[in-house]
Amino acid sequence: MKKDNLKPDPYKAAGVDIDSGNQLVDAIKPIAARTKTGRVLGGIGGFGAMYELPKSIKNPVLVSGSDGVGTKLKLAFQMAKHTTIGIDLVAMCVNDILTQGATPLFFQDYYACGKLDVKTAKDVISGIAEGCLSSNCSLIGGETAEMPGMYKDGEYDLAGFAVGVVEKQKIITGQNIKEGDILIGLKSSGLHSNGFSMVHNILAKTGIPLTTPLQETTLGEVLITPTRIYANSILQLNRQLSINGLAHITGGGIIENLPRILPKELAGLITPDSWQMPEIFQWISTVGDLDQLSMLRIFNCGIGMIVIASEKNVPTAQKILHDEGEQSVIIGSIVKKSNNSSLIIK
Repeated sequence: MKKDNLKPDPYKAAGVDIDSGNQLVDAIKPIAARTKTGRVLGGIGGFGAMYELPKSIKNPVLVSGSDGVGTKLKLAFQMAKHTTIGIDLVAMCVNDILTQGATPLFFQDYYACGKLDVKTAKDVISGIAEGCLSSNCSLIGGETAEMPGMYKDGEYDLAGFAVGVVEKQKIITGQNIKEGDILIGLKSSGLHSNGFSMVHNILAKTGIPLTTPLQETTLGEVLITPTRIYANSILQLNRQLSINGLAHITGGGIIENLPRILPKELAGLITPDSWQMPEIFQWISTVGDLDQLSMLRIFNCGIGMIVIASEKNVPTAQKILHDEGEQSVIIGSIVKKSNNSSLIIK
């Protein structure tokens, strides 16, 4: 049948462009291929993705994590900058599974929009691939959903799914945490992907533009800085040293996240004065009129991951972390719980 005689595509008329979806698949195949390891079987485009477990692990336990980037997406829309939000997506998932000692294996994404813009979607997925490369894991599949009427023009939603593996005997559960252990904070790259609902609220109330100068650039550029991925440093630390616990500081800040891994009879003693809170957090605290407790409950305040180690192992741990490019600082210790409080701010 001649193309001129074809009827208009009814599905496209209804708002779903299958041709654009196919164009996107073709565009991202080489992007995903950059992240492929020898254990990936097949490639992008199949109904399912396959991955062969490493034979070096005798008793493998799979560790999975799923997450999004929250209302940081609104910032990407406002700035029309979509090349780094995918890094955030990978980071939020991968950093979570690292806390149990897992080595990231593969990643999948879910991208949903009202009308598919191939360039925007490609930019987002390029960022996801960058995050996978930083995590030494493979982007092996995902889903792109075009749903007319579900999202505003130019907007989309993201979800990510990471799977890693750990030797059963080496799972980090937190059960080895004991009184006297030291809390080592790893510096964050900024807000990461949490607390943006508060930031948007502050900006809406004050009318402060994203172009406001801050930290030798603009407020918007500082806010959209991608989440730091701790995969290489944490995995190297786990290879060389026995770690008692790890906490990824996400939504809820240090106040909500550190207690999640502590034995019920212990508490974390945090000394906020032990590290310099980055300028962006000072700005938020001042402009948003937020006290220290509120800041520590909403934001990471400059600490993106907490390593819990025996006091004797701290110098070695900090050297390993430094050699892997991390900035670390001792931010507190583990003490016996009193008054049913799992966290003490001193």
